[in-house]
Amino acid sequence: MKPAPLGERELEVLRYVADHAPVSVRQVAEQFGQPRGLAHTTILTVMERLRHKGYLGRRKAPGAYLYSPVLPRAELARTLVRDFVEKALGGSVGPLVNYLAEAQNLSPQELADLRQIVEQMDVDTGEKP
Repeated sequence: MKPAPLGERELEVLRYVADHAPVSVRQVAEQFGQPRGLAHTTILTVMERLRHKGYLGRRKAPGAYLYSPVLPRAELARTLVRDFVEKALGGSVGPLVNYLAEAQNLSPQELADLRQIVEQMDVDTGEKP
């Protein structure tokens, strides 16, 4: 089952939780929410929405629930990119590929990773680079 799409604030909170998991609502509210002017109740609402949408899980710890992403970080990123391509680009990866081709701020490692992905795609489809 595909998780429900995310709003901008949900995505920001999800990224924060993924970077700091396992984390309590209080920790997210203090370290992420307060600097952005977000109330504890707002953070709680967003995190519970993320849990109900299937992005976060929680486990009981002494005094609080601790939240973590349900998916490993790489799989979460793939899911979010797929949703972006489907929702914003109508399912076409062409604009994304064009953006990457024109991007000036890619690191040498990111370029090497992209080359490796393209080479693997060639292998998977039986084509030669």
